[in-house]
Amino acid sequence: MRVAAVALSLCLLCLGLAPTAGAESRDPAYCARALDCTLHDIDRMSMADRLSFVHRLSAGPAAELLPGYAPRWRNIEGIIAFFADRDLGAPGTWVSYVDAGILEGIERGLAIALGRGDDTFGNPGSQLWARYLLLLRDGELADRSVHDRAWSEAEQAATEHGVRVAEQVHGIAPTGVEERFFAYSEFYRWVLRSRPAVVDPVSPGGQSGEQRQVTFVDWFTDVTNPTPAHKGAELAMSLAEFDALGGSVSGLALLHAYARYLCADYLADTTRSTAVPRGTTVDLREATR
Repeated sequence: MRVAAVALSLCLLCLGLAPTAGAESRDPAYCARALDCTLHDIDRMSMADRLSFVHRLSAGPAAELLPGYAPRWRNIEGIIAFFADRDLGAPGTWVSYVDAGILEGIERGLAIALGRGDDTFGNPGSQLWARYLLLLRDGELADRSVHDRAWSEAEQAATEHGVRVAEQVHGIAPTGVEERFFAYSEFYRWVLRSRPAVVDPVSPGGQSGEQRQVTFVDWFTDVTNPTPAHKGAELAMSLAEFDALGGSVSGLALLHAYARYLCADYLADTTRSTAVPRGTTVDLREATR
């Protein structure tokens, strides 16, 4: 039996079918430490593992590069937690590839910023994330509008890469619901890029520590807070599933819908008050008026 096993192993090696050494160890801990896991490595992770991966990226290499700064991807954690809650994003699906593209861009951006190689893995978001992190480290993103624009541009590029991999490499198109849900995530990034600089003096965003949340938009686009992204995803999915807005809608109307739906969470976070309970249910028809 032992001789047969050795012979089989030799045959597999000759055919190039033997597993790559260490491939089975590419779990969240390994990937956050090595910073060399590919989009397809990440695609094989469950959403729970991806959440652990982002936590480890923030606590490890990001903390090394940006000591004292709040984690930069808590909003992405909120979306991943939402996917886990809904059992969305199984490996090999459109959602999984897009999400994996986002996480690969962050991982490689950290590697580049830390001087641990310059390979982007073909992900355009990698260089933009590296640039964002280095500018943040050097105090160049103290203005909230500048910070949010740089963050959004990096995530946008990595997201679009994930879409290309799903659709052009694997031939997987989004469902109607997924396409509408994705449109709401595009709106979120557009809000980040469009923040008016005139409000920067009263609500800075690039500095270490907590941001001052002056308006709903400040809170909604705070990348260090998972709540707006997680709860906002709930509304976005409900709207996408029922096509509640009937297709196109103005950005102002959509922001108004988010504000109504997330009002209780916004007040709880910004006033530390228990007068308005978290999780208050809002009728979709009311939220979108």
